Amino acid sequence: MSTDVPTRAGRARKRRGRVFVGTFAVVAGVLAVIGLAGAAASVAQGPRATSVQVDPAAAAAASGSRLIVTTSQSLADVDASQVTVTPATPFTVDTSGRSVGVRFTLPLFDDTEYTVTFSGVQGIGGSPAATLTETFRTPAAEVFVLQRTTSGDTIYRTDLAGDEALPVFSADHIEDFRATSSHLIVSVIADDVSELIVTDLDGEDERTLPLPGEGYVSNLQSANRGELIGYTFSDADLGAAGGLESALFTASLKETEADAPPTPVAVTGSDDRIAEWRFVPDTDSILLLSFDGSLLLTGSTGQDATALGAAIAIEGIARGSSEAVVTRFDGMKVIDLADGTETDLVPADVDLGLRGAITPIPGAGTVRVGVPTDETGLPVGTSVAAVDADGGTRVIADLPANDVVMHTCVSPSGRYAAVTVAPDAVANPYDRYRLPLPGRLESRIIEIATGDQVVALSGFDVSWCQVPPG
Repeated sequence: MSTDVPTRAGRARKRRGRVFVGTFAVVAGVLAVIGLAGAAASVAQGPRATSVQVDPAAAAAASGSRLIVTTSQSLADVDASQVTVTPATPFTVDTSGRSVGVRFTLPLFDDTEYTVTFSGVQGIGGSPAATLTETFRTPAAEVFVLQRTTSGDTIYRTDLAGDEALPVFSADHIEDFRATSSHLIVSVIADDVSELIVTDLDGEDERTLPLPGEGYVSNLQSANRGELIGYTFSDADLGAAGGLESALFTASLKETEADAPPTPVAVTGSDDRIAEWRFVPDTDSILLLSFDGSLLLTGSTGQDATALGAAIAIEGIARGSSEAVVTRFDGMKVIDLADGTETDLVPADVDLGLRGAITPIPGAGTVRVGVPTDETGLPVGTSVAAVDADGGTRVIADLPANDVVMHTCVSPSGRYAAVTVAPDAVANPYDRYRLPLPGRLESRIIEIATGDQVVALSGFDVSWCQVPPG
C-alpha cells in the first residue's frame, strides 16, 4: 500500500485536530472577552477592598500600629485629607501598589469601635472614585498591679472592673516590676541582693537575667517596643574603695539573648551616676540626668551624647512624642528632643496650690498634682488636674488632707490616669523595702476626659507606668 495515500484513521485524526484548534480558539476568545469585560467592569466600578490587615490589641497597646487595605487595583496616592478616623486620633497615610495604609501615631482607646474611611480613592488608570470604609473594635483594657503584704507579694492581672484579678507571679519580696508586650520583668530581693526575673505575661517560663554583679536594682523601666529594659545598679559592697553606684544598664528580654551581660550606658566625660532617666518613645535613645545635674540625650549605650544643659528633674515624655517635660532651675520647660528646641510649660489657668508631679499626656497636655493650702500655708488636700496644651484646666480628683498622692501615670492612649493614693497616711506606716511605700495603697483609675473614677485597685505600680513611685 502507498504511504502517500492517507488512511481513514489519519483523515479522522486530522479532522479532530482541526476541530480542537477551532474550539480552543473560540474558548480562548470567549475567556479573553470575559477577562476584558471583567477588567473593564473593575475599572468602571473603581477600587474595591479585597483584604484588610489590622491588630486591634496592638493598636491599643502602643503607637505605630497600622491598618492596611488591599484593593482590586493599583492606586493613585491617597492624601491624608481623604482619610477620616472616627473617633478622631492622629495618623499618617501611605500608598503602595494596590494597598493603602493608615499608621496610628498614638495608641488607640480601649474597648472602642473605630471607623476608617478613605474617600475619593482612584486607580492609577483614572478609574471612578470609590469610598472604602473599614471598622474594627479594640479590646477592653487589662493591667498588672503589685500588692505587697506581710506574708509575701503578688502581681495580679485585672480588667478595669476589678472583678477578674488573677495572680500571675508571687515572691517573698518584690521591689518593682514592668510589663512589655510579651514579658513581665520583676525586681526581687533574694539573699539580701537584687535579682531580675523574666516571665511571660501569664507568669510562666521563669528565668533570671544576669546582673552586673551582686547589688541592687533601682529605677527599672521598659521601652515601649523591642523587649528592651533598663535599670540603675549599685554594688552591695559599695564603700570608700568605690564600685558601681547608680550606674545605668540596659538588657534584652529576648530568649536568644538571655545569657548576654547587661549593656552599660556611659557617657564619656559625664558623671556615671544617674539620678533619673527615660527611654525616648519610638527610638533607641535615652534621656538621662546625672548626679551633677547634667541633662543628656544619648544613644542606647551612651554614644553620640547631646548636652541639654542643667536640670533638676525629668518629669516625663509622653508616648508617641519627642517632647520631654523637665524641671530647670528657672522653671518648667518642654524640650523637643527631635531638634533641641525649648519652650516654657504652659501654666494652668487655675491655681492648683503647691506643685506636685507633672505627667505628660499622649497627644497634648499634662496631668498635674497640686496641693492647695489655707491662709496659714498648711495643706488642705490634694488636687489632680488635666491641663490642656493651652492651659485649660479641669480638676479630675480632689483628695482630703489625710490622703496622700504617691504617684501618677497615664495609660498609653492618654484615656486614663492612674493615681496611686495612700489612704489615711498618718495611720499608714511605710514598709522597709529598698523602695519604701506605705503599707496600704490604692490605684485609682480615672477617665481624664470626664473625671469619672473607673475603678480603685488595691496595690500600686499599674503596668502603664513608665517609672516606679518615688
